[in-house]
Amino acid sequence: MREDVRVRTTAEIAGHPIHPMLVPIPIACFIGALLTDIAYVASAEIMWADFSAWLLLVGVVFGVLAAIAGLTDFLGNRLVRAQAPAWPHLIGNVLALVLATVNTLVHARDAWTSVWPTGLILSVITVLILPVTGWLGWAMVYRHGVGVAR
Repeated sequence: MREDVRVRTTAEIAGHPIHPMLVPIPIACFIGALLTDIAYVASAEIMWADFSAWLLLVGVVFGVLAAIAGLTDFLGNRLVRAQAPAWPHLIGNVLALVLATVNTLVHARDAWTSVWPTGLILSVITVLILPVTGWLGWAMVYRHGVGVAR
């Protein structure tokens, strides 16, 4: 990429991209939900299933907000869409968000049937997607300069 070309983000506040500000919240919530699912399966303590349900709900809400900001960047600048990691990053994050949304609905059931086995499996799959999409997002910023001030 030429040094004089800046791949600007569309969704920003005072020059700061919004998408990378929001993504740590759903990541932490989805990892936390996996950990609390494991704690529930190990202990059968209802508190852990409740924590999982709340973590998933907060993660999905902030995941939707991050997705809106990311989609605004993706659709708002053709240079963002032209980056090799852009499409896999988008598709992987949409998949993780859909799985987490389904998992939120699964966790709305009574504790044992909400966590074992479906909730735990959905939590594991969601968390396994996150390092891949995180790596792709990292590549967009650090290799392709998306949202980086020059």
